[in-house]
Amino acid sequence: MAKTPLNHSSRRPQGRLIGYARVSTDEQATESQEMELRSAGCETIVREHGSGASRTRPALAKLVHEIGAGDTLVVVRLDRLARSVSHLLNVIEDLTSKGAHFRSLSDPIDTTTPQGMFSLQVLGAVAQLERALNSERTKSGIKAAKAKGRLPGNPGVRERRPDVLAKMTAAQKAAYGARLQSTANQWLPIVRRMRPDHTWVDISRVLKQRGVNWTPERLRRAMKWMVSEGMADKSLLRKSSPRLPEDRLMTLVAGMHSSNPELTLREIANQLERLHERTPRGGTKWAPSSVKNLLDRAKRTGLLEVT
Repeated sequence: MAKTPLNHSSRRPQGRLIGYARVSTDEQATESQEMELRSAGCETIVREHGSGASRTRPALAKLVHEIGAGDTLVVVRLDRLARSVSHLLNVIEDLTSKGAHFRSLSDPIDTTTPQGMFSLQVLGAVAQLERALNSERTKSGIKAAKAKGRLPGNPGVRERRPDVLAKMTAAQKAAYGARLQSTANQWLPIVRRMRPDHTWVDISRVLKQRGVNWTPERLRRAMKWMVSEGMADKSLLRKSSPRLPEDRLMTLVAGMHSSNPELTLREIANQLERLHERTPRGGTKWAPSSVKNLLDRAKRTGLLEVT
């Protein structure tokens, strides 16, 4: 993780203090953590039930995705947030990229203070050393095993044993599903708004503008899994009807507006130019009036609600 410059100001950020309380599935409740977090000034508290050994934490992922610049994520102890030093650093890096901060009440980690940032940088150096040592141990172990005539890896997989392969496939499917669920709030609402009126190519382009870099095929595969697990309606997989170029532009612009009604006409025009979409007349430069015409048409055809 790149080092963050020390902040020599003693003033704390003026954003919200948001608490995060997690208990394992076999623990009873988060009340004791909530009491400490409220005493520290947290008015909002996000609760999560999940094993400390798992990185799949939908509530945490949603919190990090929606947290605002200047806000501070607060936990009682580091083990409530992360399962490892590398996981902790990844979460803090995500917060930092959004202009948010992190603080642990029981540990010397507070990214709003110079001392807390120093402790974080020490943790980063320790994590880097730990990765290097693990890599060396792994290489030494493989070398020693080969010298004794043993091959690395799972013998059952090398022998193609059906029971071992079935377990491995099930584990891979579970991990894939967990990854999809942890990020679903970033892309699933947009897919629900735009399908099946838009193609997967159009939707992947819109998602790319929001920082989700998925190919159309990857997006379609993710939706097939969601439908198979009963988490999405199968109508979303229906084939898009062929459309005239102007009809496709109309539904694309309507989808952009629906996914973020706060966008101005100029902002939508800029997005269309970044997507290399041509205007109805074949031009490359979009005017706000062209966007307005498409939105008005979408309202007349019932694609958008008239406000």
